[in-house]
Amino acid sequence: MLLPVKLICRTNRVQKDGTCSVCIQYCYGEQKVLLHTGIKVPPIYWHNGQRCITDDLPREFGSATDLNKELLRMFGVANTLALKAKTLKTAERGKFMKASFSPDLILEQVEDKVSENEKKAEQQKKESQDIYHQFDEYIKSKSRKVGKATLTVYGNVKSHLKAFETYRNEKITFESFVFAFYEDFVDYLTFEHVHLRRRMEIAGLRLNSIGKTIKHLRGFIKDRIKRKIIPTIDLTDFKIPEEESDAIYLTYDEIAQIYQTDLSDHPYLVEYRDLFVLACLTGLRFSDFSNLRPEDLQRDMLYKKQEKSDHWVVIPLREEAKLIFTRQFKERIPALTNPEFNRHIKTIGKLAGITRLVKFSYRKGNQNVVTTKPKYDWITSHTARRSFCTNEFLAGTPVELIMKISGHKRTKDFYKYIRISPEEAANKIKELWLSRNDMKLIKDNPAGLGIAI
Repeated sequence: MLLPVKLICRTNRVQKDGTCSVCIQYCYGEQKVLLHTGIKVPPIYWHNGQRCITDDLPREFGSATDLNKELLRMFGVANTLALKAKTLKTAERGKFMKASFSPDLILEQVEDKVSENEKKAEQQKKESQDIYHQFDEYIKSKSRKVGKATLTVYGNVKSHLKAFETYRNEKITFESFVFAFYEDFVDYLTFEHVHLRRRMEIAGLRLNSIGKTIKHLRGFIKDRIKRKIIPTIDLTDFKIPEEESDAIYLTYDEIAQIYQTDLSDHPYLVEYRDLFVLACLTGLRFSDFSNLRPEDLQRDMLYKKQEKSDHWVVIPLREEAKLIFTRQFKERIPALTNPEFNRHIKTIGKLAGITRLVKFSYRKGNQNVVTTKPKYDWITSHTARRSFCTNEFLAGTPVELIMKISGHKRTKDFYKYIRISPEEAANKIKELWLSRNDMKLIKDNPAGLGIAI
């Protein structure tokens, strides 16, 4: 029986030197692939009926006899491979032929080559189903699209999956992602997952940390589905748990209090204090204010491309911010890490007298955990960004303008940064009423109406 293999010359693809490639065409089903022989001749020296090079081929292109012998040898190899391909599913045949054939392959090596390819295919199939290999590939594909902090989060999600796998002593595969897995995973992260926090081992993550893990796990799975690496998985019930997180902001008076604190006994803290105040007055994230450059300052404004959002912002500088940047950091921003920065600014807050007790709570399972600490102990690098957004909001700056500086793209995300107490909200409304002379609803009470209020 004839095999679907034939020699062709691609006469419709004449190259600059006037030659065309001679290929082996393999047809399967309604599809075909071309196997390149590496031999090229001018199209007029190809005999389409006999599927060979004509004897009058000029010597500069090689010996017609020798080239035809090579083509027959390769044709034989392709025929042998085609017999092997017939044992495969139709959709897999073209890929098999392209992976197995090479111009220098001889008949005696075909079995070894096929065996080698089968092993490779098996390994690739195994890797395609391996969660952690695919997670590494996913992280690699994102490395140029997201910031380092987000890549770290992806790595944490992968670590959480590995820890859960170890905890329940059951391998996680893509087939594992059903609702029962989701429930068990969330339960594990809530009560059992052990992690380090300030050098102490803590069991269980906060609700928003769990939500972030589920969010990025869903993103990873959806990406693998889109790339057709895995079949469709129903993630409808993989809900993202979240709660409004408690966090402080510093008023302008408190920021001034920190800026004016005498640190003569702690000179190493001056750089950290000034950089924190600069962040409070600009709304920059740690990843952005920790790598400012002298050229970022132009015409008394900071021009900065945000690392997280890849978005340009232009920030006007208050006198204090400009002074800090030009005096302290014009030449050099100190090399910092976020944990080190957070540790030092808590110390600075304590020295500045930001000691009022603040009580916050968070959910852990069905429990409400309440924590009370001095306000300085709640300060982090992100407090600066929240302080900027909240202070400008309270000052009446239009939200759209604040977002131009903070880089927020959605008002929904921006309002998560506003940290005001119910009392502050009430006082703000009262100020607005007073400014409109609106404290009294009924301005005049005409005689005889007897309106009771």
